[in-house]
Amino acid sequence: MTGFLDAALPHPMRFPDGTLNRGLVHLNRVIDHPNIEIGDFTYASSFDPPQAGDWAARLAPYTYAGAPERLVIGRFCQIADRVRIVTASANHPMAGISTYPFAIFDHARVGDYIDQISGLPDTVIGHDVWIGDGATILPGARIGSGAIIGAGAVVGGAVPDYAVVAGNPARVMRMRFDDATIARLMALQWWHWPLERIARATALLARADVAALEELAA
Repeated sequence: MTGFLDAALPHPMRFPDGTLNRGLVHLNRVIDHPNIEIGDFTYASSFDPPQAGDWAARLAPYTYAGAPERLVIGRFCQIADRVRIVTASANHPMAGISTYPFAIFDHARVGDYIDQISGLPDTVIGHDVWIGDGATILPGARIGSGAIIGAGAVVGGAVPDYAVVAGNPARVMRMRFDDATIARLMALQWWHWPLERIARATALLARADVAALEELAA
């Protein structure tokens, strides 16, 4: 019953003719990076997938191993083509007179900037987030579960659960549900359910019948 939900597959999707879609990947099966944590079933899709298979560099090119910040992405997120996540290590030091990053050319000089590069904020994306084509996520962004990020949006700061944001800078265009419904959905946290229950719930997840979803969870 859960055969179509296989978190172990690097390429989980086939076209109707049976051809494997190599441009769509379960990210935590193709990224092994000490600063990146990605939940099961979160995928990225690209019409031009990285030739060397380096999806970490494609998605978050400024996140280097051992960086002082992390990128955390939840379960069941959907990341479209050309999305770029700019984590905090991309920032140049800004507290001094010059923003020129002298220390990247001579690592012995990193002590000049140690106060500015310590304690950089993590970038955190919740569960079941849809990030549209060409969106940019800025350092330290906190995107709530169930949010939708419009194509080309430039997102910084906090995005509420189940908000729809768009634009540059991104702003909340609308909420997907009212406050009471959002609270019920966040209490359900369907993305953590056992796979057999999720498989039974897909018809309910495709429509806005929260009461029926609550009955299934009981």
